[in-house]
Amino acid sequence: MIVDRTVFSRRSLMTRVQRSRTRWTRWTLPTTVAGIIAVNTALCWAMVQWPLWVPFSAFIPVAVLAGLFLPPRILAALDACILIAAAYVVVDRDRMPALYAAYGVLVIVMIIMFWVAASRARLGVQGNLGETMLVDLRDRLRTQGELPELPRGWGAELAVLSAYGDSFSGDFLVTSRSDDILEVALVDVSGKGIAAGTRSLLLSGAFGGLLGSMAVDRFLPAANSYLLRQHWDEGFATAAHAMIDLDSGEFSLGSAGHPPAVRFAAGSGRWEVLEGDEGPVLGVTEGLAFPRMRGRLGRGDALLLYTDGVIEVRNRDLRDGIDRMLGTAEQMIGRGFEGMAAKMCAAARAGETDDRAAVLIWRT
Repeated sequence: MIVDRTVFSRRSLMTRVQRSRTRWTRWTLPTTVAGIIAVNTALCWAMVQWPLWVPFSAFIPVAVLAGLFLPPRILAALDACILIAAAYVVVDRDRMPALYAAYGVLVIVMIIMFWVAASRARLGVQGNLGETMLVDLRDRLRTQGELPELPRGWGAELAVLSAYGDSFSGDFLVTSRSDDILEVALVDVSGKGIAAGTRSLLLSGAFGGLLGSMAVDRFLPAANSYLLRQHWDEGFATAAHAMIDLDSGEFSLGSAGHPPAVRFAAGSGRWEVLEGDEGPVLGVTEGLAFPRMRGRLGRGDALLLYTDGVIEVRNRDLRDGIDRMLGTAEQMIGRGFEGMAAKMCAAARAGETDDRAAVLIWRT
């Protein structure tokens, strides 16, 4: 997925989606449940009265819908009514062997749908509300990572590609802008794809609350402390945190076990790796320092942050991956910065086997 900067349009879209979900919960869901019960009652009566004209297959759509929208207790009662009526036809009429096979298929469908309903009941939701919650969380993650509107003379682009095309990624960005101060934090959670998605959802909310609400040099220590308090078995993360003064171009950069940032210098026309001391990975130990380095972005300069999925190559040193990424950037610079982050992620050697993210901020 490539995240653009249409913050206000996406927020208004999310508001409309939430309103439609509220209307669904209040009106459509009860109506659907009542309709399922009514149709099931009518079909059971019709099958007993006219068994030749009402086949067992007519109950399969009812069983599927009931499994999606009804809680387990009501579903069990509904399935029992269907099976009793069907058994009456099988025993009383004693027709062809295919009838027994159809009855078995109906039982299997009911078992599967009851398992689905029980799984949703453990989450405390019925109907499509579970999927709705996940979609809402995913949209909020994307919205929180959108780059804010920048003043004239600045540009920015974010690209996030999930492993195997999953909707959830272990890489995410949180941003904050206050007047002329822009803060961005690019985070890579341990794991990939859906496996890391739940941790990304939690951490993006927590880190988004920390960003911009405290001194710049306290963000990474606070993020580290929060992650340690979660006591996750696989709970570490790497992060790159940048603060940019949009008036002067001065920036401060801190790293927590993250690949080094890269700066494009318009004067030399070359990309350079910003080597410096880096702090430990987040979520491993408490009390260590997170050194920061400072620099300045002049006219035509750019700052690139990325995750290890962009540069990682199996059985090769990360330095080789960085050199390859910079070679790709050198080829693209003639066409400008726009679209570069997305192309870097797409060209990564890791391909779809790893999450990839890159954020590029430039000054024109």
